[in-house]
Amino acid sequence: MIRSIRPSAFLILLVVMMVMSGCSKHFTPDVQPLPKQLTTYSPMEVPADNPLTAEKAALGRQLFFDERLSGDGTRSCYSCHVCEKGLTDGLAKAVGAFGKQLPRSSPTLWNIGYHREFYWDGRSPSLEKQAMAAWTGPNMGAKADEITAKLNHLEGYRDQFRKVFGSDATPDNIVKAMAAFERTIITGDTAWDYWRANNGDESRMSPEVKRGWNIFQAIKCNNCHDGVLFTDFQYHNVGIGMDQKEPDVGRFKVTNNPKDMGAFKTPTLRDIARSAPYFHDGSVATLEEAVDLMLSGGKPNEHLDTVNLQKHDLLPDQRADLIAFLKSLNVADCKLTKPPLPQK
Repeated sequence: MIRSIRPSAFLILLVVMMVMSGCSKHFTPDVQPLPKQLTTYSPMEVPADNPLTAEKAALGRQLFFDERLSGDGTRSCYSCHVCEKGLTDGLAKAVGAFGKQLPRSSPTLWNIGYHREFYWDGRSPSLEKQAMAAWTGPNMGAKADEITAKLNHLEGYRDQFRKVFGSDATPDNIVKAMAAFERTIITGDTAWDYWRANNGDESRMSPEVKRGWNIFQAIKCNNCHDGVLFTDFQYHNVGIGMDQKEPDVGRFKVTNNPKDMGAFKTPTLRDIARSAPYFHDGSVATLEEAVDLMLSGGKPNEHLDTVNLQKHDLLPDQRADLIAFLKSLNVADCKLTKPPLPQK
């Protein structure tokens, strides 16, 4: 006589049979609402062929954190842009896949979607092109077709690419997804931002920081570190590395224009206190040293930007207030956390 199976036992048996037959639960991506744009800056320009959606950004976030995209399986985009280092890596010069030493430091990604040229020398005209160059170059050391094939063998990724792009993963839509996510890396919530947005409400603005902000303007730091993004998107020679036997010529290599010799893009000052070491070669170890170098008028060389760099003799308390202002630009909550990644 066949004994009847109790309902609880039957459910257990059913689950076991489903797992054995491969009917496991589908991967569910962590889709977050798109962040608010900076209200005190012009709208972010998004390419017409890569519109920004929450689902695409969620896919790009997974790719950004996934070490399987690198040639040696050890590094992700996040490896060079970590929260506690101001979205840099804390190294003087970045290290790529297979332990390869790279020639420059990792720049921060804060508000990177508002930029129009990328890398320290601006050689890349779009986030998509920059992502492709970093992915297939020494940064990540990937063979795009091989990595793409691996992603398409993961159901969790394949389903998302089909939903977001209407096709399986391709090298082109992989970098489009990563670029979409990078356009969501936005910050504009510091004591300084609050003070500006609330008609001078000083409840979150200390006297030291306010004095430092006034000094920052008085000595014209904002000639280059301009506006809410704290960059003019221009290229300046401040003398860093120009005393080397074979200096990094920076923007000159892109334009072949003598005025760009040794010039590098103005970095944002957001999260600046966390992003040491400083400058394109990471040659300045602390924020205080970086401030002193700029107050000295930069390092003399025949291509020095003397229009925007001039010597300023600040009193010790003025220097302290200026540094207090720069530290007030730290990002309160980075929010870049590794999401669940497809495993099959």
